[in-house]
Amino acid sequence: MPFADKVKSSMKEFPLVIEQSIARAHVSWQAHIRSGCAAIEATTPGYLSGLAEGSFLPTQQRLFAAFTQPLDSVRYVLFGEGPYPREQSATGICFMDGAVNEIWQPGAGLATAVNRATSLRNFIKMLLVADGVLSEECTTALALQPVAERACAPGSGWIRSREQFEENFMRNGFLLLNASLVFRPHVAPVIDARAWLPFVRVILNALSSRGQDKGAALPQLILWGKIAKQILELPEIGNLPVFISEHPYNLSFIRNISMQNLFKSLYLLKLSP
Repeated sequence: MPFADKVKSSMKEFPLVIEQSIARAHVSWQAHIRSGCAAIEATTPGYLSGLAEGSFLPTQQRLFAAFTQPLDSVRYVLFGEGPYPREQSATGICFMDGAVNEIWQPGAGLATAVNRATSLRNFIKMLLVADGVLSEECTTALALQPVAERACAPGSGWIRSREQFEENFMRNGFLLLNASLVFRPHVAPVIDARAWLPFVRVILNALSSRGQDKGAALPQLILWGKIAKQILELPEIGNLPVFISEHPYNLSFIRNISMQNLFKSLYLLKLSP
């Protein structure tokens, strides 16, 4: 049976926690999310029921929290690997650690919570290197101390919090999505990511169709890490522009030239005018 027909045959009501999570997504995405969930059930029957009967991260109906960005506003889709493996940290939004509030700590550089969130820490360092604020040869805590002082100075124009950081991503049209939308300690992330591939197919198709219907530019895909690279197998990739890099938990990410060039002009560490 063709993929689209399988999806249609699996459309139904889903477990309550799934339905509640869908309801919290932006209305422009809800039908597509339902189709994506049906695609999962068509490929892996009982998968969503299994999630609902067990436990997974993120909690608090944040499974589809990444879909607060309206469909027509999406310019980039950034795929990480999966949620942080800590309840407070797993927000449902790719690499936005809920345990982080302030980004900077005067006298120390990055705040303690940022340093614990390895991917977020290395991403911020990459941005600072791209902006010429840091040298890629020296991104230590000592090198970050004057940066923190500068960022925290009154009227600096720099963001101070994770919330402001996330707002900058939204302003630039990012859909911050993980290849696997769940983390379960008893299931290997690569297995859950495989189960979510049919969902990703539906989401990519929705974005590609939007471009064809309205003459909008195709969104650019950014794939971080080996698990996210599985998305390259999907036929829905089509002509979508794709940027691939190692995952930001690798120190080499800080020196990744393609990522520096991609993000440099977005000024994610600066307050919007």
